[in-house]
Amino acid sequence: MATTRHIDLILINGYLEALDLAVIAQMLDLYIQQSALYLTAINHAVVTVDQKAWQEQCHKMKGAAASAGLTKVHQKLILIEKSAEDSEIKAQHLQALSLLNQQAISAFQQWFTEQ
Repeated sequence: MATTRHIDLILINGYLEALDLAVIAQMLDLYIQQSALYLTAINHAVVTVDQKAWQEQCHKMKGAAASAGLTKVHQKLILIEKSAEDSEIKAQHLQALSLLNQQAISAFQQWFTEQ
């Protein structure tokens, strides 16, 4: 099942025990908004060849992904955060990250509909 590959069900189910579904929905909505901003900022870092901004934005998104239980996104960010590769490679990382992020959000939304 795709859901278990993309989200930390132990963490998310723990949230469910402590929080109302409406709060979890707000958390997901906030992550969706924030991740779009992070991806835009990461893209800007690629375009402007700004290593510091790349690391800072990847680091911020890594924390947000971990808090939201998006394991694949978090793992990808661990791998690329300190990357000093050229812009072409970083653009490829960003493309893969964007796809993983969308898949993880979809998996979380699928989990949510099953509750």
